[in-house]
Amino acid sequence: MPEDGDFSDMLSEMRILLPGAQMLSAFLIVLPFNGGFRQIVQTEKYVFLATFFFALASLILLSAPAVQHRIMRPLKDRERFKTFATRQIVAGAFALGIALVLGTNLVISEVFGATVGLIAGGVMGTIVVVMWWLLPFWIKRQTPI
Repeated sequence: MPEDGDFSDMLSEMRILLPGAQMLSAFLIVLPFNGGFRQIVQTEKYVFLATFFFALASLILLSAPAVQHRIMRPLKDRERFKTFATRQIVAGAFALGIALVLGTNLVISEVFGATVGLIAGGVMGTIVVVMWWLLPFWIKRQTPI
């Protein structure tokens, strides 16, 4: 497998993703305790549940390499660990992207209605897919060997 960065690169990348996942999760944790939460429609409660699940899954996946690294020290196969950790980080980013889309839908639906919420979620999903997934693959393909 080609070199995809050392541990300090991974740590820097997780330092960018983790605060977003933490803030979204914290917001979602307190939301049901807000008096107005009981008044949202059942569909929005299901969207909340999915958003909460994906936000927490992203936290677990994004923090897993750090915990695993501590437990497995000293590493016997660094390259294998980096490959596995990279997959977990990508899976965590994927879960965070879904949580961001669902969270956008949840908030905008409550403020402007379900149709606008779906449109806003779709726009957010498009931004996530283009910026996090398509653009890096396109840049990688354009880079000469």
